[in-house]
Amino acid sequence: MTGTKNSGKDSQRYFANLQGEIDGAALYKTLADIESDPRIATVYRRLAAVEESHAEFWRKKLRAVGARLPRASPGFRTRALGWLARRFGPGFVLPVINTLEHVDSGSYDRQPDAVAGGLPAAERSHARVLDALAAPAPGKRGGVPGSVLASLEGRHRAGGGNALRAAVLGANDGLVSNLSLVMGVAGAAVPDKTILITGLAGLLAGACSMALGEWLSVNSSRELYQKQIATEKEELELVPDEEKEELILIYQSKGLSEKEARALAERLFADKTKVLDTLVREELGIDPEELGGSAWTAAASSFCLFTAGAIFPVAPYFVFGGETAVAASLAASAVALVLIGAGTAVFTGRSLGFSALRQLAVGFAAAAITFGLGRIIGVSIGG
Repeated sequence: MTGTKNSGKDSQRYFANLQGEIDGAALYKTLADIESDPRIATVYRRLAAVEESHAEFWRKKLRAVGARLPRASPGFRTRALGWLARRFGPGFVLPVINTLEHVDSGSYDRQPDAVAGGLPAAERSHARVLDALAAPAPGKRGGVPGSVLASLEGRHRAGGGNALRAAVLGANDGLVSNLSLVMGVAGAAVPDKTILITGLAGLLAGACSMALGEWLSVNSSRELYQKQIATEKEELELVPDEEKEELILIYQSKGLSEKEARALAERLFADKTKVLDTLVREELGIDPEELGGSAWTAAASSFCLFTAGAIFPVAPYFVFGGETAVAASLAASAVALVLIGAGTAVFTGRSLGFSALRQLAVGFAAAAITFGLGRIIGVSIGG
């Protein structure tokens, strides 16, 4: 009996591992197909090949326990990330992939059969493959940018902020805040026109606040980057030898020998027009051509994302009134909350159902609290 239970648990684990490898291979193939830089596309294909070999490993394990093999079909998260990558480019989803891989990176270390098959070591070797790819021309302007390689190598490290997460959370801010505002005013039993005006005012105020905050944030970052670049330029003029030694150490940390690193640094310092650009990219991790992007684009995006979420609770009041409007507002908001929950599932690694229900529960809890407080305040003021 115990052996049957263990076999069943093993089968479930094998299925889960196989699905993860199928998802990984499919996603890396998609990234390779749409990547414009052939060198980075090669990296993606090599990563996909490793994932496929791991998938075959788990298929053999399933056959060994007599389990029926499932269809090799990518899951919802993989399909969603693939669609986003095709629509907005690989860079849009790469930080999400990095974060998800970081979450899963240690799972094989706790599985003896995976360790025996060498899977943990193979997973970790991906970063070394990237190092080898970068080594031939780590400082050339036409080569693979250090920031891109850092993102790719982040496959086994936690990822930072990213556009997808910002988009989902920006819409969530607008939805939850305006739903709470509309329900709070509705709880006070004020006229429908007042609720509509309040909801629209909340939408505009919140969207403008988010846009202004984002504009200031991006501009501040640009000013900081410009200051750092100016400092680097001054140091390059005053102490070029020290800057050269720093660049040599950076290249050595990427896997080059001291001789190779020194030869490359010498070539770069022979061309004064390129050396500052290289130092800024390699030492500071800044792309001097972007400097954090456009402040106006960031502001417009924040405004639109907040508005996209905030419109759901207030839109029904254009058509309905009374309790019907309250019910319609809650229904529209529920749909939006579920969609946002699905969006968070893409970059958190949690299941779609769990993320959607959690988002719905949090949004409705906030709405219930403000509705109750609005009712108390309305009764108190109204006498």
